[in-house]
Amino acid sequence: MAQFFSIHPDTPQSRLIRQAVEIIRAGGVAVYPTDCSYAIGCHIGDKAAMERIRAIRQVDDRHHFTLVCRNLAEIAQYAKVDNQQYRLLKACTPGSYTFILQASREVPRRLQHPKRSTIGLRVPANPIVEALLDELNEPLLSSTLILPGESLPMNDPYEIRTFLEHSVDVILDGGYCDVEMTTVVDLTSDVPELVRRGKGDLAVLGLEPAL
Repeated sequence: MAQFFSIHPDTPQSRLIRQAVEIIRAGGVAVYPTDCSYAIGCHIGDKAAMERIRAIRQVDDRHHFTLVCRNLAEIAQYAKVDNQQYRLLKACTPGSYTFILQASREVPRRLQHPKRSTIGLRVPANPIVEALLDELNEPLLSSTLILPGESLPMNDPYEIRTFLEHSVDVILDGGYCDVEMTTVVDLTSDVPELVRRGKGDLAVLGLEPAL
């Protein structure tokens, strides 16, 4: 049975955040809110927990996870970032974007794209995630919480509890989220390439004129 923590959306309770991180470090799978939808995550080095997430979402080993990071410095630790990419990332983080970059040696091979050696990374603008990552002191391996057969992510913590209380270890209830996903941008070439249009503003990336 999953722990269910009601977290204040603006001032997360330190005690509950610490308990959630202890569960994650012990191999647990966590559901947590972001600046987009709810996400499901685990410790970056825990292969068994990662496979549990695959089973919950019913995705195969071609599904790519995202490293949810605290800040731009942490992105630069897990990805190769040049000056041009750095300026763009600085303008967009924290925010509702996922960036595809060349993985650094810090990223386990099993998390990288098998042919391109890339990894998706993001820095959400959400106080609960910020508190969780600060306590964890490293990125969270994550995936958008979309149940099998659904096209939209989950955004209701009580509905999440109904469906997943026997499948995950902790649910952080931060209230209702959006159902929009992140804007995904490939930064591995000279020009940013839009992979998926989502909540993040394209004008900041120079991919669309500002409204």
